[in-house]
Amino acid sequence: MAKYLVETYYTCSFKVAHYLDDVNEKELLNLEKRDDGKFEILDVKLDNRKTKNLEKNPTSVEKNTINNDIANESSKPKVVSDEANKKFVKKINEGIGKRFSMPDRRKGYIQKVSIGNHKVYLHTGEYEDGKIGEIFIDTSKEGELVKALMNNFAIAISLGLQYGVPLDEFVNAYVDTKFEPSGKVAGNDRILSASSILDYIFRELAISYLNREDLAHTPSIGVKDLSQKDEDELEGQNTFLKLVKDITSKGFVRSNYRKNLVDLSDIKINLKGKK
Repeated sequence: MAKYLVETYYTCSFKVAHYLDDVNEKELLNLEKRDDGKFEILDVKLDNRKTKNLEKNPTSVEKNTINNDIANESSKPKVVSDEANKKFVKKINEGIGKRFSMPDRRKGYIQKVSIGNHKVYLHTGEYEDGKIGEIFIDTSKEGELVKALMNNFAIAISLGLQYGVPLDEFVNAYVDTKFEPSGKVAGNDRILSASSILDYIFRELAISYLNREDLAHTPSIGVKDLSQKDEDELEGQNTFLKLVKDITSKGFVRSNYRKNLVDLSDIKINLKGKK
């Protein structure tokens, strides 16, 4: 018979997308009651764990700890009904382990470099929101075995991304791996050298999709540092920038949409010919 009860508390970040024929106050108020939205888990974090002694005669220290845990638990406001909580748990269970397939027509970019006289082509594919969902790796001067291994490695990484594995995990696992070919990198403005093909690939992905400037060898030129709040406000005010963001590859512009956007709205051109 169990003597202890271990409780684990998690924080879950998720996204629910609804498709509406019309946007009005009534529809927006009823969004939380609808269960037909597209559900996607973004992140699950461990907050803390608490242990309770289930024995009939616990010691004074354990008793105080149990009482404090129960008091803290009872003092938390309960704003979610049992029915809503069951639906949420059901959606969590359905979302975990679910594959989010790539759209049939998607954005992305191709980066060509040379590492130790070996050409490497990195292809990426993105979801509608700019999040990376797949990669392809092509190499030259390599045998069929190496090419097949690289292709299947890219497929494995792509499946991991589509099942919700954060890109951060792959970056931490493969950056600084060492094997040949290695050496100077030609063709990339942010990466000058790499200890292996995998080191280069995940440095490039981290810089382009995660803004990991610590993994770049050259500074980003002409980029104005903005806080997330300022960036959100600017994007909210500029509808045209939102449109550009929807149709432009996030990895290709490395999240610097404003740097690559030329606004011609205030320019007047005189088309009158000379008399």
